[in-house]
Amino acid sequence: MIILKDKLTVQQLSDMAAEIYGDMIKAVVDVREGILAIDADLHSDLERMLLENGSRQEDLWGFNIYPEVEGDDFIEFDSLINIRPRQNNHSRGVEDESIQLRIREIVDNFVIR
Repeated sequence: MIILKDKLTVQQLSDMAAEIYGDMIKAVVDVREGILAIDADLHSDLERMLLENGSRQEDLWGFNIYPEVEGDDFIEFDSLINIRPRQNNHSRGVEDESIQLRIREIVDNFVIR
C-alpha cells in the first residue's frame, strides 16, 4: 500500500496489478486533497491508511484501475466504501459525475499514459 507522491507509468501499475489481482489495481482517492493511494487487497485498507494520514471519510472514494485498458474503462468506479446514503451515493459506484471527473483528474496527475 502506498500513497503516491510521484508519477507512475502504466507499466509500473501493470506490474503492481500482476502481484495481487492480475489485471487490476485497487485505489482510493481523497478528492479534496488530490491524494491517491494504491496497491492493496481491499479498498478499505487504503481508506484506513488515508484516514490515519488526515483525510476525511466524506472525501474518500474507491475505484479500480485497469492499466492495460484505454479510455474511460481505465477506471472502474466500484467499491464497497462508496456506499454512503448520507452523501446521496447509494451504490458501489460513484454516482456524482463531478466526483468522477475529479477522480479522473487526480489519476491523470499521477499516471503517465
